[in-house]
Amino acid sequence: MTRTITPRLRTLVLLFLAVTCALLAGAGPASAHAALTGSDPAQGVVVDKAPDQVSLTFSEKVAMNDDSLRVLDPKGKRVDVGKPSEVSGTTYAVQLKSGLAKGTYTVTYQVVSADSHPVAGAYTFSVGAPSLTTVSVSDQTAGGGAVGWLYGFGRYASYAGFIVLAGGAAFVLACWQRGSGVRAMQRLVVGGWLTLTAATLWLLLLRGSYTTSGSFGDVFDLNLLGQVLQTKTGAALVSRLLLLAAAALFIAVLFGAYARPSPTTPLNDGATRRQLDSSEDEEKRDLTFGLAIGGSVVAAGLAASWAMAEHASTGLQPGIAMPVDVIHLLAVAAWLGGLVALLVALYRAPADTPVETAAVRRFSRVAFGSVLALVATGTYQSWRQLGSWAAFTGTRYGQLLLVKIGLVLLLVGIAWISRRWTARLADTAVATEEAEAEAELPAKEHVTAPAAAGDSERAAQLSRQQAAVDTARQKRLREADPHRFGLRRSVLAEAGVAVVLLAVTTVLTQTEPGRTEQEAKAATSSAASSSSSTSSSGALTLDMPFDTGGKDGKGVVRFDLDPARVGGNEMQVYVQRPNGRAFDIPEVKVAFTLEAKKIGPLPVTPDHVSTGHWTATGVQIPMAGEWKIAVTVRTSDIDQATVSKNAQIG
Repeated sequence: MTRTITPRLRTLVLLFLAVTCALLAGAGPASAHAALTGSDPAQGVVVDKAPDQVSLTFSEKVAMNDDSLRVLDPKGKRVDVGKPSEVSGTTYAVQLKSGLAKGTYTVTYQVVSADSHPVAGAYTFSVGAPSLTTVSVSDQTAGGGAVGWLYGFGRYASYAGFIVLAGGAAFVLACWQRGSGVRAMQRLVVGGWLTLTAATLWLLLLRGSYTTSGSFGDVFDLNLLGQVLQTKTGAALVSRLLLLAAAALFIAVLFGAYARPSPTTPLNDGATRRQLDSSEDEEKRDLTFGLAIGGSVVAAGLAASWAMAEHASTGLQPGIAMPVDVIHLLAVAAWLGGLVALLVALYRAPADTPVETAAVRRFSRVAFGSVLALVATGTYQSWRQLGSWAAFTGTRYGQLLLVKIGLVLLLVGIAWISRRWTARLADTAVATEEAEAEAELPAKEHVTAPAAAGDSERAAQLSRQQAAVDTARQKRLREADPHRFGLRRSVLAEAGVAVVLLAVTTVLTQTEPGRTEQEAKAATSSAASSSSSTSSSGALTLDMPFDTGGKDGKGVVRFDLDPARVGGNEMQVYVQRPNGRAFDIPEVKVAFTLEAKKIGPLPVTPDHVSTGHWTATGVQIPMAGEWKIAVTVRTSDIDQATVSKNAQIG
């Protein structure tokens, strides 16, 4: 039997590793769940007088340290003084040195959002006039690099460990109590506990580097570890470790006293025997009830260690979202963890302790209830995180959620096939048991002969040999059952889809929610419009979204023309990602056309001065009118697009 199942199990493990590497490597740096929605001075603005401070406004509260907010002069030297402070709500500021010279200054920020994910970015503003700058901010490392990848893998392992631990224990208690004495089931649940414990310690060590420098050298920095322990995420990880200690006690009882068979004491008095059996059954029921209550409390606590520190703990309706998230995680564990336990039971249970048809049917009912809970809680979570139908296709979170929904539907479809195999297995169970009983009867008659002759030792030896033969016969009968074979294959397919589903879910938890992304875009657009409408200098500001279709092909071009009059003007062009972060592209070109007078296009090629920032001086506008301003952006050797808007100049 081992030779036939090992390749399948090996295939499942390889699938697990391949999907994990593909998804986590493709995910790149963890997407921020808080977004920069405003700043003072604003991005790209040219101010006449150096400001006293720089303030940033985020879409939600963030955590900062001494180096979270930095301001660098054109030579890369810091000009901020003191620690960043909270001004009000979600606005944070840092003071600047007095007497700043003219030129372009770079603001960099690296903070941790309320749902535990790092946020990094940068922008520029100028004092007096723009200038060249030596500052490069394209290598922001918060949440990225090798440390970010390892942190993501640790999150995957922690989810997998919890699912196997909670789901496997629930399968034993609710569906197959005889499984508590099966070595393979014990190894499965203990393996889940070890995986979750190791992953939690791993995340605790990586957390400091993950949210700051991204360097391996900081993984064992005790100062960083001390800072992590003072955060909400650090408290959640420590709480998880304490609950895992309670889970270890639960496992010891489940596979110790609970799995231990009752002693068989020969009694001649039938009434006394029945009374003792009744007492043992009552004691077993009490222990089962106690383990169910204790295990549920520990599992809910472990699930809460995620809910209290991640998506559910911030944003809309956290008081409702956190309990819903706990129920969602428990339902996932009961379904997918129970599925893994059933797979192990079908393939690795010993011949003398096979998984019964009744146990499979009980798990089928548990899985059905879990799916209903997942649909209800998942619908609420989707509404809370997306906020609109357009976010399904317009945000990365929505696109990943569509993939997850498709995988869940596929999993439910395979589960329906498993239910059909279970029903057929139940139909043939009675016939199989009768065949086994008929096969055992001649053997029993054969074994009694030596005992009658008084050769007790020989009788015991023959009895053991016959028991082995009977076990092998029962095993062959079960293996020959096509319905059991079909059930094994469908459950194995379910487990394979579950591996992929868990990987997608892990990436989803590291992705900025669609609602947050859309709100940040709206706030940024509103701030830009407000800045344009209230400018006293008469400067023109236009925002033009573009999509070249290639890699990093989507973004927004912000065009500034000052003073937007006839004659010489100063032009600024900023290229941003959809989330507001500046990024570089190979080429930017601008053309002016006054169609009413058939003037133009007048081409202008601006100079690149910093990340996502191009500028040109002395841009001549020959006469007043409604000019068409066309900006061509090239994001690769072959991918480019031209976007345009009309605006009154002069």
